[in-house]
Amino acid sequence: MGTAHTGLYLIMGVCGSGKSTIGAQLARELDVPFVDGDDLHPPDNVKRMAAGIPLTDADRHGWLVAIAARLREAKRAGIGLVASCSALKRSYRDLLRSVGDADVRFVYLAGNRALLSESMTNRRGHFMPPALLESQLATLEEPSPDERAWVCDITQPPHAIVADLVARSA
Repeated sequence: MGTAHTGLYLIMGVCGSGKSTIGAQLARELDVPFVDGDDLHPPDNVKRMAAGIPLTDADRHGWLVAIAARLREAKRAGIGLVASCSALKRSYRDLLRSVGDADVRFVYLAGNRALLSESMTNRRGHFMPPALLESQLATLEEPSPDERAWVCDITQPPHAIVADLVARSA
C-alpha cells in the first residue's frame, strides 16, 4: 500500500481551458477527492453568468471563500485535494492561499483565444456562455513567477497534461 497523497492543487484558468476535465483526471490519478469550483457557485452567480453577465469581485468573494474552506478542511484532515476555480486575479489566488492553505499549488491552464473560444463553443450543458470568454480574458492576471504556478499548455491533450502533473507531484 502506497503513501496517501496530501498535496493541494488548484486548477485555474479562464472558462473553456479544461479545468474540470484536467482536475477530475488529476484527482483520479492521485487518488484524492476533486472539488469542481463551479458546483460551489451560489445560485445568483450561476444565473448572472447564464445570462451573460460577468461576475464582480464582490460576486466572487463568497465563492472563493467556499473553495478556500475546502482546501483548509483537506489540509486539516491530512488528505490531498484537487479543486478547480478560475482564480483569474492575483488577489483571488492570495485569498485562496491565506484563507485556504499557503502551500496550495496553482496549475494554470493556458491557451490562446481561438482555442478557448472553440472549446467554449463545443461544450454542452454548461451555464457559462461563450460570450463571457472575453470578460474572463480581460480580467485574467496570469500568475507571476513568485507564485510558482505550474503552467500547462492546453494545446496538449488532457492525458498528456495530467501525466506531466502527476510526474511533477511525485
